[in-house]
Amino acid sequence: MSMTDLLNAEDIKKAVGAFSATDSFDHKKFFQMVGLKKKSADDVKKVFHMLDKDKSGFIEEDELGFILKGFSPDARDLSAKETKMLMAAGDKDGDGKIGVD
Repeated sequence: MSMTDLLNAEDIKKAVGAFSATDSFDHKKFFQMVGLKKKSADDVKKVFHMLDKDKSGFIEEDELGFILKGFSPDARDLSAKETKMLMAAGDKDGDGKIGVD
């Protein structure tokens, strides 16, 4: 399964392009732009598992920096600042990783 099986390819392209500048990433806007906000919980979990590159059941900080590449292979990496901000937003229990829930 690929990301475009769940999300519109044009939406992904627009969202990745909108945050192409370093330190411009806004996870809430990005996820809205790619259409995740309109997806079922089951589809969101499928996307999560595609982004979980090591298949650990969690997205750790080292994986998080490459999250845009999970949507589009030619996308940029997140900066250290963006990665930390995204981790802080998603790591609800402070264990240094983001779970599917």
